Amino acid sequence: MIDSASLLAVLPELVLTAGGLVLLLTAAFGGDGTARVVNWLSVLTLLVAGLMLPVSMEHGPLAFDGLVRADAFSIFAKALIYASAGAAILLAPRYFAAGGAVRPEYPVLILFSSVGMGMMVSAGDLLTLYVGLEMQSLAAYVLASFMRQDERSSEAGLKYFVLGSLASGILLYGTALLYGFTGSTSFDGIAVALGDGVGKGELFGMVFLLAGLAFKMSAVPFHMWTPDVYEGAPTPVTTFFGSAPKVAAMALTVRVAIEALGPAGLDWQQIVIFVALASIIFGAVAAIGQTNIKRLMAYSSINNVGFALIGLAAATPAGVAATMSYMAIYVVMTIGAFACILQMRDAQGRPVESIASLAGLSQSRKGLAAALGIFMFSMAGIPPLFGFWAKFLVFDAAVAAGLTALAAFGIAASVIGAFYYLKIIKTMYFDEPATAYEARGGAVENVILTACAVVIVVGYLLNPVLDQASAAAAASLF
Repeated sequence: MIDSASLLAVLPELVLTAGGLVLLLTAAFGGDGTARVVNWLSVLTLLVAGLMLPVSMEHGPLAFDGLVRADAFSIFAKALIYASAGAAILLAPRYFAAGGAVRPEYPVLILFSSVGMGMMVSAGDLLTLYVGLEMQSLAAYVLASFMRQDERSSEAGLKYFVLGSLASGILLYGTALLYGFTGSTSFDGIAVALGDGVGKGELFGMVFLLAGLAFKMSAVPFHMWTPDVYEGAPTPVTTFFGSAPKVAAMALTVRVAIEALGPAGLDWQQIVIFVALASIIFGAVAAIGQTNIKRLMAYSSINNVGFALIGLAAATPAGVAATMSYMAIYVVMTIGAFACILQMRDAQGRPVESIASLAGLSQSRKGLAAALGIFMFSMAGIPPLFGFWAKFLVFDAAVAAGLTALAAFGIAASVIGAFYYLKIIKTMYFDEPATAYEARGGAVENVILTACAVVIVVGYLLNPVLDQASAAAAASLF
């Protein structure tokens, strides 16, 4: 019999599920005319679910016999996920209206995807991990191909589905190996078994499991889907993919590595270091020649995942806190940048994605150019913007853990990444003006990008609060 404490532990997921089902029925019976109402009610549902987060951990961290963990770590990750999902919903209506694809299913799919991501970050067992990950992925496949009349969107959905299915199979195979050789699917049980020694079977299972998670994070060498899906998917969907699922995948990887694979730290640490270095280098180099800003953001996300993994490679509470701090700051930068990209429209209101079209933006749309410049400088790690502190925290954690060479390499590689961010700023402020964009942007987009820009500029004032929150979350894993 399920006890009430377990139900309270998953109260945010219950709120999202109930809200999603009610809104799905509303969309089914009301048709496309309910899109605006469903949009705002979906944001309200996410807000209510977020308010339920503290309640979910009042009766202890474990629920459903250890299948679910309602601790500070999961609450921190879910707060980021719900905020990102809400932003992706609010940014969508104007974009879809221009493409004639305003439908109420979009926010409902994001709600169900958020349920899966909540299960991912609260997983205490390989079975919970897999169910949550697949629930998130199934909604994501549909979202990528949401604009059915657009060939690029259909292609993005198909590619994401095929490669995602392959990654899910790899992850499931690793899960089966770990269960076969450790005799348990719970994170605690696996940790106990690995404490007696890591054999070849456990090692292979670990590699396959981490490979599947690397795909969800867009980490090299499992990044191949990212540029095509980012470019082909509708821009609000790309905004969602670049924020919430990234947080969920990173948080899940951190929890698996620390809680389940903790005794095998020396083994998975080598894998994480390789993936981090490969992602940093490839993401930075591949972005240099891009002409489409959404593809550039795809490679930027690969690059940023590499930096975040440096904190995990440290395998310390400070390292985990740095990784989660990095993801929080990265989410703000990404949502802000995509809010700017959504305002890249020609005089007829049609979306424009070429970097060359940004030429002379500082003359025609001074505010938009300034905001995009802030996000690019922050992603490049220029002090005193918040993006600098994100990189500083992971490098500091790596040095404290004795990974000085890794930190030094990451700092050197940051220079490569700075090139393509500064290239966008140079295009906006120093190139000959191109055809002017639409004279005004959407009100919601303006509010979101302004809020994100303010956070990035004055984020150093919030840094102690963020450090404390992420450190408390990290402490629940050790």
